[in-house]
Amino acid sequence: MSDLPRPLPWLGVIGQVPALDVSAPSGGPVSAVLPAPLPVEAAAPEVTMATAAAAPEVRAEPPWWASVVSKVRSKFKTPKRPGSGLPARKIIVWLRNARRVSQTGFLLLFLFLLVRTEFRGGFAGGATVRMPYPVEGFLLADPFVALMTFLSTHTIYRALWWSVGMVALTLIFGRVFCGWICPFGTLHHFFAWLIPNPQGATTGGRRVKANMTHGYQNAKYYLLGAFLVAAVCGSAIGGLFDPICICVRAIGLAVLPAANYISGRGLDGLSQTNIHALQLGSDATRDALVATVMQPRQYFFHQTWVIGALLFVVLLANRWIPRFWCRVLCPLGATLGVIARYALVGMEKDHSKCTDCNLCLVDCQGADSPQGGVKHRHDECHVCLNCEVACPEDVIKFTFLPKRTSLAKAQDTLDRRKVLTTALTGAAVLPLARTSDTIDSNYYDRLIRPPGSVPERDFMERCIRCAECMKVCPNNALHPAFLESGIEGFWTPILIPRIGYCEPTCVLCGQVCPTGAIQKINETQKLGDPVRHIEPIKIGTAFYDHGRCLPWSMATPCIVCEEFCPTSPKAIWVEEVDTPDRNGHPVHVQRPHVDPTLCIGCGACEKVCPVQDRPAVYVTSVGESRSKTNVILLETSNYNRS
Repeated sequence: MSDLPRPLPWLGVIGQVPALDVSAPSGGPVSAVLPAPLPVEAAAPEVTMATAAAAPEVRAEPPWWASVVSKVRSKFKTPKRPGSGLPARKIIVWLRNARRVSQTGFLLLFLFLLVRTEFRGGFAGGATVRMPYPVEGFLLADPFVALMTFLSTHTIYRALWWSVGMVALTLIFGRVFCGWICPFGTLHHFFAWLIPNPQGATTGGRRVKANMTHGYQNAKYYLLGAFLVAAVCGSAIGGLFDPICICVRAIGLAVLPAANYISGRGLDGLSQTNIHALQLGSDATRDALVATVMQPRQYFFHQTWVIGALLFVVLLANRWIPRFWCRVLCPLGATLGVIARYALVGMEKDHSKCTDCNLCLVDCQGADSPQGGVKHRHDECHVCLNCEVACPEDVIKFTFLPKRTSLAKAQDTLDRRKVLTTALTGAAVLPLARTSDTIDSNYYDRLIRPPGSVPERDFMERCIRCAECMKVCPNNALHPAFLESGIEGFWTPILIPRIGYCEPTCVLCGQVCPTGAIQKINETQKLGDPVRHIEPIKIGTAFYDHGRCLPWSMATPCIVCEEFCPTSPKAIWVEEVDTPDRNGHPVHVQRPHVDPTLCIGCGACEKVCPVQDRPAVYVTSVGESRSKTNVILLETSNYNRS
């Protein structure tokens, strides 16, 4: 304790302590006036009423919960804005919050319609079956789909007039579809927030840099040009990149079946326990899920793992480029961006007030250069309004008929050589694909299209690979094609009878098709009417492999295919035969035959054939109603004709 400084002695005076460097009374040199130290007994003055009143009040320590309340209040307290601290307009803050509500609402609406794109009833009794909701509504309002099919078919399918409303909305407010409505854009927005780059690419200065305008954002305009040129040449292959088609195809064919598989296996595990309460809970949960979101049975789709993996990769790319698909690859966004250049509402900037704080870039969704000193990219702006809310200098305003001036030269022009290259690519790919031998000269036997499909050339002009027909098929019969119709027909719908057959009275695939690739037929048109001389729609013809058919090759009685044949009269008829077994004993069998004039190619016989690996009866596309050349009967063929 000896090495510590001694405290100043008490001066014996209550109140303000006099300065230690006051001048001496006689005008001599300045010196410190220190009274002599008092003894310890005298250091404590007598406490009187006067001194007690003058003494400072000693307050009790606050309770423990006071600090907690203070911290909670600080969390909800609006932080002080940097710079001049000018508050954002209340209407803009309200619109920013309304945009968030709109994104959530439209995503939930899309998922609701997608879940309801399936039939949960039965076809018994001949009742008319239709979808209770416009499940294809998002596709009908898609301007890229409308433009592409218009260029390929030179007509606008009647339901696609909905897209005109979206074009009008874009001409007024800009790309509000991308920032307020698009479900795929909302998914990217969510995943960019959910899985940020662990190395800080979405925080601080790197986040600002990531949200600046980059040259790779022009890629979607080059893709748009290639797809539109391909459409002019007669192919709607651009549907592979349409965001709404991707959402329906990936979520409907991969995510929902996978979720259905996981939940089904989990509930099956609970049902197999011996605990009564768990079994009751499992049954009740299954009933509730089937009535709302879960499929009545497990669906399986061709190449579903590829579709699901591509969705995962695209969403994961948001770790490096926020809203990756919207900024780089989306042809629908490019279409709306071209229109948004002439929107009546847009951003207006006062470059002279900008302090280069870059707060406008922190949460910019479109990477549209909201910062001062550069030209604003109206074609990239998603109208998220985050920039105006964040700006503390009142530099940015969204207004009607904005003054689109800039202090810098525009840098958003496309490279003419790249535009020409992509256009030539779109034009060159089509003839290369069309000269393959899978459509005109070497019909692929398993290329079975849905009932009501237009001829193959017209089908390629209209089909956008949206997978609505595959999702709605009640028997899980329709699947995305691989190369059955060449590279041009990638992921177009084909029927795989071994997985599911075409229900004779079902016309749901045509009801949900947004472009008319599958016509909206009714039950009478599909099944035919002999009284009115209406021929039924045929999608193929069944054949028998006698080497694998049990009655033909193994002397084993079997008439499963004949029993399940749905036509009236039945297209499959049997021949009563007594054939010897290996011991020479006669065995009475019924050998099946196909009447090609009655067979509609539904595939029910192939589905139920008991020879599991490769069925003894199979359906091919020959004899389909939509083709005048892919025929089987000589009297309807064009052989030896000029």
